[in-house]
Amino acid sequence: MRLRIFTEPQQGASYETLLSVAKATEDLGFDAFFRSDHYTKMGNVSGLPGPTDSWVTLGALARETSRIRLGTLVTAGTFRYPGPLAISVAQVDQMSGGRVDFGIGTGWFEEEHVQYGIPFPSLKERFERLEEQIRIVTGLWGTPDGETFSFAGEHYTLKDSPALPKPAQAGGPPVILGGLGPKRTPRLAAAYADEYNVPFHQVEDTGGAFDRVRAACRDAGRTKPIVYSAAQVVCCGRDEAELARRADAIGRGVDELRQNGLAGTPAEVVEKIGRFGELGAERIYLQVLDLSDLDHLELLASEVLAKV
Repeated sequence: MRLRIFTEPQQGASYETLLSVAKATEDLGFDAFFRSDHYTKMGNVSGLPGPTDSWVTLGALARETSRIRLGTLVTAGTFRYPGPLAISVAQVDQMSGGRVDFGIGTGWFEEEHVQYGIPFPSLKERFERLEEQIRIVTGLWGTPDGETFSFAGEHYTLKDSPALPKPAQAGGPPVILGGLGPKRTPRLAAAYADEYNVPFHQVEDTGGAFDRVRAACRDAGRTKPIVYSAAQVVCCGRDEAELARRADAIGRGVDELRQNGLAGTPAEVVEKIGRFGELGAERIYLQVLDLSDLDHLELLASEVLAKV
């Protein structure tokens, strides 16, 4: 089982804060540093100093780290045209020496679209656009040097693109798709994903989602392996007092976190990670909400990472 640190900077984090967490992620032995792709806060927090762009951030972190993988969970398909997005991600992959994983989704938080003047079409159209975006981005990355790429879809058209620059990873970064949708999501995952992620659902629901993707892979005749993963909020304490302090710092209750996330003593967290592992999960994304608490990362590294 590989553990990845997953951050939500829209809730309030400067680049310097993210850099400190990324460096701790690398130094402590975690597999990857991921961040969300949002432009406004959620809930009753200040959000100060304001949003940071995911791919600008990851480009900078690519030059400040050397081992950990870097990525988004997940890039909002509504935010960027697929051609420029392919360029940005390929450039960050080059800057990192081939350490990028590319998570992409439909986009879902309407409020940030309204606040920053970004179109927010229907869910049906967002799924249609997402599939075209994946085909375009991966098509651009996979076009042989010296050849051009063209695409004619309902929402996007490219003609004779030079398909440059190329990522450092041959064929492009691994593609992560996620969600709990019963039909469209499994089909897209079976067709395009290198990794399928279930975010913030309990063990039983996660297992059902994994099974739907497995069935979609069988129906599609897919033989290429797919990585299964889950994302869970994490709140760990050596004792109940430390656990309660960390839960209070992120505005959550201990009982609720125990039910809906990875919360408790290190032994409890290890046990629940094991339950996801029994379902076939190979990676767990630990959603760390208090980015000032680097001692939390140290505890997770010494008492959880070392035992999974």
